[in-house]
Amino acid sequence: MHIELKRGSSTKLYVQIALTIADRIRSGLIEPGTRLPSIRKMTTDLGVSLVTVSKAYAELEAIQLITCSQGKGCYVRGAVQPDQMEDMDFTPRINGNNESSTPWNWQMALVDYLPRAQLWRHFDTSPQVEYEFHMSSIQPELLPTREIIDSAYRLTSDHAERMAAYGSFQGDRELRQTFATHFAERGLQATPERMLITSGAQQGIDLVARTFVGPGDVVYMEAPTYTGAIDVFTSRGAKIITVPMDDEGMRIDLLTRLCDTYPPKLIYTIPTYHNPTGITMSARRRAQLLNLAQSYHCLILEDDPFADLYFRDPPPASIKSMDGTGHVVYIKSFSKVLSPGCRVACAIADGSVLTRLVAAKSTADLGSPLLTQKALQSFIQNQYGDYVSRLRDELYSRLCVASEVLERYATTGMHWRLPEGGLNLWLQLQHNLDMRELHRQSLAAGVSFLPGSACYVGETDTSSLRICFTVTDAELLREGLRVLCGVIERVTPQQGGAVADRLPLI
Repeated sequence: MHIELKRGSSTKLYVQIALTIADRIRSGLIEPGTRLPSIRKMTTDLGVSLVTVSKAYAELEAIQLITCSQGKGCYVRGAVQPDQMEDMDFTPRINGNNESSTPWNWQMALVDYLPRAQLWRHFDTSPQVEYEFHMSSIQPELLPTREIIDSAYRLTSDHAERMAAYGSFQGDRELRQTFATHFAERGLQATPERMLITSGAQQGIDLVARTFVGPGDVVYMEAPTYTGAIDVFTSRGAKIITVPMDDEGMRIDLLTRLCDTYPPKLIYTIPTYHNPTGITMSARRRAQLLNLAQSYHCLILEDDPFADLYFRDPPPASIKSMDGTGHVVYIKSFSKVLSPGCRVACAIADGSVLTRLVAAKSTADLGSPLLTQKALQSFIQNQYGDYVSRLRDELYSRLCVASEVLERYATTGMHWRLPEGGLNLWLQLQHNLDMRELHRQSLAAGVSFLPGSACYVGETDTSSLRICFTVTDAELLREGLRVLCGVIERVTPQQGGAVADRLPLI
């Protein structure tokens, strides 16, 4: 297990150790039942004192991520109850049935460099879940899957020679030209030469991070923000600083003050129908953010998965549309709106920034699959406008259903705001609610959601959660939200109930 300690940081070493291990446990990179390295070994590996490691393990035990027993070591907690953990025998046995005797137990000695990977952990859910609200996606029946399959079939039947050659590293020229027309209609002028096709927005974010962000570089993000982006920038060893939001989006006044002390290398933002909160950054804030990036000569990574999914009026113009100096890398995903399985997104950048991103793309995968690019190109060119207009109406009707159920069944202390577009609702719950217990009971009742803690960088557990109101039909949405509200009511402490003396570390 690689733990990179920042010895000049204001964060104490034992806290850095505890944070890293906690992130790995919660990401599923260290499985329940795994024995952690001994305090003495960790001390040797990290070059710190026994007291430092002991305090780190004590913090992890205090927030119930591990359990320690004299003479037996420290183990990651599993699904059993805390009182049961104390009675369990974790003594390693050579011929026993526990993890110490498995043929792959030696793998724990392999050092990896994944400090956090929560995206995959919250991607799938267990089979017993009937109401899957954790995934930010659109009900499959609403997507143009048949049209895209038919297009792909025609391409392979009529133009087989296209499948016998590599595509361009930068992406299919015809698709980039179609994107240029699409963006121009939305106020963003971009030629095909300024575009790079990526395998979804996630790859676009990763390419930008791998190209421009290294250990110690300062990256600013909204708090909360997209889980997958946190994973990417954390893996690069960046110094991530989060900025609170209000009704207009990221607080640029706070960001400006922070930048005076910690000059940014990159600012990551989801300004339109923000994931997970649904907030839309105002046009004024967008202009301020661009001015800030220009003054510090840093990059803005503008992530835009939802701009076409507005419910009334179109959102403000993208930050990239105002960028005349190449400070913005704009990533527009078409995966969620058209076909998650096709994994197609477009990045727009300028100058050597684009050149370096294309070079990074070429070393990553030699270019995105040509078949999926061609299949989507025809649909976007000829059918996208009418399709997305109908889709907006249907998604808005789902939002109305969600709003109706929440208004009727919401518990005391529950707050939310209806987004102007997108797929998600962000629920704020009573501050002293046990979110782990809520998540456990919710899954047992057949409802999944994304815990708010997954959307923060090294934050304490937050009494918030994200639900997707577009992933299922209206009736299942109505039933599932009723069940969820019932679980929240059961778990919510009564007014005047005791609050834990110790706040969670992570």
